Amino acid sequence: MAQSKTTGDGIEISSRKDIHKLQSKAVGLVGVLFLAVTGAAPMSAMLGNVPFAAGYGIGIYTPAAFLLATIVLTVFSIGYAAMAARVSSVGGFYSFISQGIGREVGMSAGITSLACYSLFEASLTGLFAFFGNKWLSDHLGINVPWLWLALLMIAVIAVLAYRDVKLSAKILGVALVAEVAILTIFVLGVVFASSGTNFNPEALNVFKVYTALPAQTVGTVAIPAGAAAVGIFMAFWSWVGFEMAPNYAEESRDPKRIVPQSILLSVIGLGIFYVIVSWCAVSAYPTEADMAAKAFSDGVNFYLTPIQQFVGTWAFELMFLLILTSSFACGMAFHNTAARYLYSLAREGVLPRAVAETHDHHKSPHKASGVQSVLAAVWVILYGLGYGFDDPSGQAWLGVYTLFAVLGTGLLLVLQAIVSVAIILWFKKNGGGNVFTTVIAPAISFVVQIWLVWTLIANLATLGGTNGFAQSLPYVGLAIILVGLVWGFVLKSSNPEAYKNIGHMVNNE
Repeated sequence: MAQSKTTGDGIEISSRKDIHKLQSKAVGLVGVLFLAVTGAAPMSAMLGNVPFAAGYGIGIYTPAAFLLATIVLTVFSIGYAAMAARVSSVGGFYSFISQGIGREVGMSAGITSLACYSLFEASLTGLFAFFGNKWLSDHLGINVPWLWLALLMIAVIAVLAYRDVKLSAKILGVALVAEVAILTIFVLGVVFASSGTNFNPEALNVFKVYTALPAQTVGTVAIPAGAAAVGIFMAFWSWVGFEMAPNYAEESRDPKRIVPQSILLSVIGLGIFYVIVSWCAVSAYPTEADMAAKAFSDGVNFYLTPIQQFVGTWAFELMFLLILTSSFACGMAFHNTAARYLYSLAREGVLPRAVAETHDHHKSPHKASGVQSVLAAVWVILYGLGYGFDDPSGQAWLGVYTLFAVLGTGLLLVLQAIVSVAIILWFKKNGGGNVFTTVIAPAISFVVQIWLVWTLIANLATLGGTNGFAQSLPYVGLAIILVGLVWGFVLKSSNPEAYKNIGHMVNNE
């Protein structure tokens, strides 16, 4: 076996011939941005999360929650980007935590990260299936069970992800540009509307994000009191995906520069865009009461109704179609990241090494991608067996999309909190950076992420209703974390070579 060169606490593998490697220098800054930002899915975030935040959370102050999230996640990204500039590994969170805290905790992070992104792909099939069924029903008069549409999305993603990463970057880039374009058209339509809007600068007041929507009756719509924490959580949820940039470090042309830049650009860029779009969304109605009633009783059309009114039917139809491409592209982005976690775990010997084999021509992690496709299909089939394959609004939208996303987001917030600690400890061991970047910013982000996890758990009834799976989410999440932790301790005694590799293989080629 070829000898590995150790860089800091990492095991350098660039010269090893016994390890299948991904395609080196395949994508630049723009490509990494497309791969990561499409995971955040601006279209899905706006059309899926803003109505929930406004109708069940904080009403008009929803844009303020997005502004608060921009500030907090920028603080998190400062330390995260600093470590990404020093550690180039396809393992992302898994590698950072392994090298910062220890292999056992890193193993737990690896399994948890894999579960997160695997669940996120499954989640997006629910959104795709819901809107796909609605489009087919409205335009062709046919009703397709949501499972078949979900499995169709998984199958097409599997075919595309089999090829090299440049194809994924191109597809996701086109989808992202289209999403931004239609949301920009929506913004312009609302801003230049001659009447029927209600812009209020107070909507951007971050000190009012704890002001819950009051109970009220608007016409025939009885709106119960909202939960401020729900509005805030929905805003933070909208960024899920930006943190995937380090997973493409080994495939980028200059990872030490490109990955940190993409992290910060995606967080800040998304933040500015989200604040503007969400402000226009809550302002697209004549009164705050009308806006709240629409968000609570007809959230699916919260954006579609105004864009038809202020821009035209063509924009309504285009936005409807683009929510399908957005959910597909978002699912594909999460698929790619889950596959790279599988690849990382396998090449380190934690999973069967065959899973880490790359395609001879495309250099894609095609076997890991195939495993992820199976996992995504298993998630949605299991949910359907438990709760039914009919009723796309109740199962595809409120079940598969919402509940899988809530579980995955909760786990991701835990990971981001642990990564914050790992950043502090890694720089303490290896030096570099300044006290704000490597201590203060990560410490602040740790506290905020833990608070958000508590917010999620405390508001499960609002986020998930009385669904049995919803109420079990904290226990499912805890089980996933503990399985990985126990696995780490088992490997320490049963497979020392794999244990030594956990999260430590880096490629600085």
